[in-house]
Amino acid sequence: MAAPTATRGKDHPQLLVTVRLVLVVALAGLVVLDWVGGDFYRLGDGSVLGPAKLGGALLAIALVVASPRLGSRALPAAGCTLAVMSLCLSALLHMEMRVGAQALGYAEPAALVCILLVVARRGKPSWAAVAVPLLYLAIVLRPVSVQLKQSTTIFALIYALAALTVLSIGLGTRLLLVDRRRQAAALKLEQRTEFARDLHDFVAHHVTGIVVQAQGAHAIADRRPELVPPALQRIEQAGSEALTSMRHMVGMLRDADGEVALTPLAGIGEVRSLVEEFSAVGGARARLDLEGTFDDLPVEVTTTAHRVVMEALTNVRKHAHGCTEVRVRVDRSGGQVTVRVSDDGRPRHVSQSGFGLKGLAERVGLIGGSVQAGPVTAGGWGVEATLPLSAAGVAVR
Repeated sequence: MAAPTATRGKDHPQLLVTVRLVLVVALAGLVVLDWVGGDFYRLGDGSVLGPAKLGGALLAIALVVASPRLGSRALPAAGCTLAVMSLCLSALLHMEMRVGAQALGYAEPAALVCILLVVARRGKPSWAAVAVPLLYLAIVLRPVSVQLKQSTTIFALIYALAALTVLSIGLGTRLLLVDRRRQAAALKLEQRTEFARDLHDFVAHHVTGIVVQAQGAHAIADRRPELVPPALQRIEQAGSEALTSMRHMVGMLRDADGEVALTPLAGIGEVRSLVEEFSAVGGARARLDLEGTFDDLPVEVTTTAHRVVMEALTNVRKHAHGCTEVRVRVDRSGGQVTVRVSDDGRPRHVSQSGFGLKGLAERVGLIGGSVQAGPVTAGGWGVEATLPLSAAGVAVR
């Protein structure tokens, strides 16, 4: 199988950078347009309001540029400050009332609309509740700040409609993200509960094995004392491996800040059952190839391998058109276990908003591994996961 070339669900940061760059260039173009139109200097001889308008526009654009780096509190706080400054400037323009004064402008209201969008989308609710009305007023009142007439009123209504549209987009996106986080949290809680339940069975299994070995050593202590040290060594090794695996699993269980989806305990036997069940359902035929020894693998590695195979087979069912064969290969070599799942179907578009491969990448990353997914040379789709044994505390042979 060729090396996978892409990961489903991967974000596109380069596209976001390009969009922001285009937005900043557009805002800079509006500043030039306002300058050519005389909006920064036709306010009467000696007036400082023209330069003040230019400074307000540049500050608004600077906040748009800096918005991705501001937190949920700093962003609406900066938006409040800028909106108050804009409203004060509008009030000064209204009080001056000079003949030929130009109060319309495009750059500052456009930048304020962009700030309104990001504040509504990711600002802290208590701060956004103050910043949003102030920004909205600053946008709408600027055209009518000097003169209230038909043309300025029309511009004010257009600005109000644009601001309302952007506000709706920001709030809708915010609600969508909240709903997705709620779904992910519910899924994680359900899987953590199942993981904790199965953790009890894992502990009981290992402790029982240690007790049996200790009883055997005690039984042969009088008749074959030379066999006691090797037995004690096996007991020590079994206890050490059990404690190492338990530390890893409990660490995963306590990772409350992460968005990692956990799976129940599973081994290579459960992987074989997955493949057999997949073939039994009908449609594509699945084949499992095992290379190496897997008896001494820690449970977090085998559980993760099981999760990789399960997610890959699920995606084959959902997204592989005309698939006739699926090959599952689990290979232990050196200090790692490699899991490869490939099919011969025709992949169709996969939504990037799902939690499957994203959660899988986080789950594999939790034990220091990595996941790649993408088209394979022979056609179809492939998923490959590399699971290091050194991170799980297993000696490399």
